[in-house]
Amino acid sequence: MNSSNPSNPLTARARFSVLDRSRIREGRPPGEALRDTVRLAREVEALGYHRFWVAEHHGVPGVAGSAPTVLAAAVAGATARIRVGTGGVMLPNHRPLVVAEQFGVLESLFPGRIDMGLGRSVGFTDGVRRALGRDKEDAEDFAAQIEELLGWFRGTSPTGVHARPAEGLGVPPFVLAMGEGADVAARLGLPLVIGDLRGRDRMRRGIDRYRDAFRPSSWAPQPYVVVSGTVAVAPTPEAARRLLVPEAWSMAYSRTHGTFPPLPPAEEAERRTMTDKERGLYESGLTGHIAGTPEQVAGELETLLEETEADEVLVTTSTHDREALLDSYRLLAAVVR
Repeated sequence: MNSSNPSNPLTARARFSVLDRSRIREGRPPGEALRDTVRLAREVEALGYHRFWVAEHHGVPGVAGSAPTVLAAAVAGATARIRVGTGGVMLPNHRPLVVAEQFGVLESLFPGRIDMGLGRSVGFTDGVRRALGRDKEDAEDFAAQIEELLGWFRGTSPTGVHARPAEGLGVPPFVLAMGEGADVAARLGLPLVIGDLRGRDRMRRGIDRYRDAFRPSSWAPQPYVVVSGTVAVAPTPEAARRLLVPEAWSMAYSRTHGTFPPLPPAEEAERRTMTDKERGLYESGLTGHIAGTPEQVAGELETLLEETEADEVLVTTSTHDREALLDSYRLLAAVVR
């Protein structure tokens, strides 16, 4: 295991990247959330982050990001150097040929900057799954779906059809996974994105399984681990905790009402009446993340990287106050620079 020392901290050797889920803010239109995502990408590029990824959610009142490859094109067009990708495209929701074509277009427009993050989730509710024409069982074919997708880039489809312009291009694939998904990434020799930080033991077990079973491939000659989760940095611990409040409240609401709402301002969320169950979920949602002052966060990141030996950290923080969120990314960049 790597050991850290003050002159060569692990944070200085790891890559740091950003995943923005285009959270809708209470009282604001969904389109604003998408434009906020593009603006944030420009800011974090200037701060020196390695990647900027966007996500896929369908039928969620609090999330505007439903078409990740479309949004990735907007982000790539608004930036110049940062790698851009998806965290991720939920492959069971789509035909692999169409996904290959979309990433082929992205890579052709923005050569050498596109990542293809792939997840195995299907729609969040029965209604969304029906609307997509999918069911939970579709996730069971995830490995075969990835192999078919990668085959379109290699030109090895038995159909005789060729994916244009994807064929022959090398868009790096990543597998977003826990548990079985980590096994798929290992078997296919692909980089692994794993989270979240609140379940450290489970995360470490998934990483160990991945590294133990990894088979080198043309995509990755050795294991590559990206750990993902919330990191909130502010001048005081109280201000850092306040960044976590909107997401914690919205998650508690979704667990008790079945739908994820827009993010409220932190001060309003703290004043809202909650049932005992909601209060418990809310308090749980505030724990387990990396949050605090720059000095506190630096120490916690060192511990995380020492425990996981991760190559990269993908930060997924969401909050209502976009300026405070940007300040958090500025402070984090200073911590890890």
